[in-house]
Amino acid sequence: MVKTNTNNSYLKSPDLLPISHNNRKIGIVGFFAMWIGMAILLATFDIGASGVESISLPWVVLATLIGCVAVGGFISIVGDIGVEHGLSFPVYMRAPFGIVGTHIPSLARAITASFWFGLNTYFGSTAINSIIHTINPGFDNWLLCYIVFALVQLINTASGIKWVERFADFAAPIIIILSLIIYQTLAADIIEQGGNVWAWAESPVTGGAAVTAFVIVIFANMGFWATLGCDIPTISRFFKAPKYERNWFKRNRTNLIGSLIAMPLTETFMIIIGAAAFMVAGSSNPVLALEETASGWMLAMLLLMIVLTQWSTNTAANIVPAAAIFSNALGPKATNAIAVFVVGIVGTIIQPWSVYEILTEALLFFGAVLSAISGILVADYYLLRKRRVNVQELYRHGGQFKFHGGVNAAGMIAWVIGGIVAIIFMDYSFIVGFVLAGAIYYVLARYWYFKKFRQAEIEDPNDEKYLGITVGRDWVIDDENRDSNEEITG
Repeated sequence: MVKTNTNNSYLKSPDLLPISHNNRKIGIVGFFAMWIGMAILLATFDIGASGVESISLPWVVLATLIGCVAVGGFISIVGDIGVEHGLSFPVYMRAPFGIVGTHIPSLARAITASFWFGLNTYFGSTAINSIIHTINPGFDNWLLCYIVFALVQLINTASGIKWVERFADFAAPIIIILSLIIYQTLAADIIEQGGNVWAWAESPVTGGAAVTAFVIVIFANMGFWATLGCDIPTISRFFKAPKYERNWFKRNRTNLIGSLIAMPLTETFMIIIGAAAFMVAGSSNPVLALEETASGWMLAMLLLMIVLTQWSTNTAANIVPAAAIFSNALGPKATNAIAVFVVGIVGTIIQPWSVYEILTEALLFFGAVLSAISGILVADYYLLRKRRVNVQELYRHGGQFKFHGGVNAAGMIAWVIGGIVAIIFMDYSFIVGFVLAGAIYYVLARYWYFKKFRQAEIEDPNDEKYLGITVGRDWVIDDENRDSNEEITG
């Protein structure tokens, strides 16, 4: 049992405590289904539409697979933080950024996730509006559909991670079947027009321009999932994993199968649909394309798939991670349920649907800012701490992560420099931000900052003291912050 003091600050908010081995309920099938739901969303289609304007679809598909496998690898690497220690993203961020400094980069991620929640909910609401309009031509109110759809998603997520997984399990097979129908519908229309989805490019480019277009598709896909690449620990802390398992690949099997197989294959198929939609209607939004190629109950069924995809994406990839961050920032009175609805409010106020026309550029920008955070996390967790974490200190105000006024200057400097340079080199933002920020943080922390602020797990990299599930430990945060842990049994 986790012991907490109700008088403690937000550092020990119940929703932020480490997840025990017995409470990790998501297995390979569950995360595979979650990825199917997360990777199928309307925003993905824009990458396919943008790509086929310059290069043919086979090249767009290859670039997508490369980008997805690469970012899937990054996601799996960062995800070990949650698997090993049961820690969420905003809690671990106290190590490279400080107990106060964590709020700045974490909120950047939370606002980005809220942006995606609002955008996906908007897409889903337009599909719902079209379904109802098909049945009742007198109805046309996307705003009402937005409000209802948002509330349903938020209530689903506030009910707990298991309900998120259950919805994914339910929606995944339906989504796959309906996706195939959508592709067949769009492809048939293209063939009727004398076209070929696999050979089409409106204004094909050659030479260096073609290489640039190919690379942009790679990094657009990587930037797309830079958001989840940062805070995957918030989800991976619920993954089932064998205790006493020292083999990294076996321990992270759930994440690896989902991120390296389910996500690349699903996203690639969505890229194809986006390209086909653009060929049919001149827009990457398949809602518009389907309205031109289907009618009646067929249209309603296809639009239903779009609703399910936005729902399953939002709950797992956007609301859950952002809610953990808002819970961390707003204090112990902000329960997970309250934080979930904060995500909905922020995502609606931003009105992200107004920037849909520049979505690819937005993806690259988000990738720049958030990939820098991922680079810092990897450098801190693997290179400096070597996966060993003084977890008890993460929940103390006066502990080793207090640094200067609660801020780790090395982390903040690396993030700012890495993020700015990545924005300058926007087309390659993900890799530039990841590598540069990680390298700067490593040098500053090892040769300057951690000489001033000694880190126990770096000074004494003891497995029994500072590893989690690898040595069979459930981290337990007790009132006095003494060395407290319990062995996993059963």
